[in-house]
Amino acid sequence: MAGKFTIFSGKSGKTYFNLKASNGEIILASQGYVDKSGARNGVDSVKSNAANPARFEKKTAANGKFHFSLKAGNGQIIGNSEMYDTEKARDAGIASVANHAPGANLVEE
Repeated sequence: MAGKFTIFSGKSGKTYFNLKASNGEIILASQGYVDKSGARNGVDSVKSNAANPARFEKKTAANGKFHFSLKAGNGQIIGNSEMYDTEKARDAGIASVANHAPGANLVEE
């Protein structure tokens, strides 16, 4: 099974997307969009930016956990990862996004 993007409505009324790996784990989550059209544009942006390692910003949280953001060419954050215990796990998450995003199908829930 390949990775997939899911678009869904949140409790706030905003629309979000997740990128899920082939095992069903969420590997990238978006911020809220006003509507599905905006979320679809976000998915397209992930697909086009995930292959560029320079678009990933590696971060360390105050609690010592590791995470990353994927940014568009204009510097805006497209999606964020979960928290990881190690830098190696975070880097594997980045590789997973780069691997799964370009060919992932879109499913609207």
